[in-house]
Amino acid sequence: MMMKNKVLILFFSALLSSTSYASNVNDFCVADLKGPDSLSGYPCLPPTTLTDDNFVFNLQPANTSQFPTIKAGISTAFVNEFPALNGLDISVAHVAFEKDGFFPMHSHPDATELIILVEGEITAGFVTGMNSIAYLKTLKPGDLMVIPPGHLHFVANSGNEKATGFATFSSSNPTIHSFNNIFANNVPSDILAQATFLDIAQVKKLKARFGGSN
Repeated sequence: MMMKNKVLILFFSALLSSTSYASNVNDFCVADLKGPDSLSGYPCLPPTTLTDDNFVFNLQPANTSQFPTIKAGISTAFVNEFPALNGLDISVAHVAFEKDGFFPMHSHPDATELIILVEGEITAGFVTGMNSIAYLKTLKPGDLMVIPPGHLHFVANSGNEKATGFATFSSSNPTIHSFNNIFANNVPSDILAQATFLDIAQVKKLKARFGGSN
């Protein structure tokens, strides 16, 4: 009986190994963006239609005039811009900050983020959900900082000149939940004031800044 069990274990181990190898051999699925986007990603373009160009993307520098309110810009290579990333759990963005520029508190519930500073100086940090502990660090060129998935985090230019860098994600299409969304909506200001510990005047000011109403 023990010998039979060992044989079965070896059989299934070999089967899993061969299945894994087979999936690795064909472990890409260039997205057909005309198809539906599901939890498993977009459907695949037929491999026979692919060329070298499908696996190459030119990431343009971020433009800080994109978001003048926060003096920052972002240029992304997510699946909708670079379909070859479909299902590969990776993407990248180039980011730029003018002096005093920043990205406000936000989170990526489905992706780890790796910040890589190239130029200037930034201060980045995240807050844990359980004990509300903050981890923050001033980064210099060449420094990297990892942001665990789902954690509120921010990035601010703490230097005296422009800062640029990259952010990579463990998702081909990371979800973004931003602080801005709290005020970029039509929830009545009195209700939002009650729910955020702010007074109505502050809520209305932030709604005006982020395009909200009511």
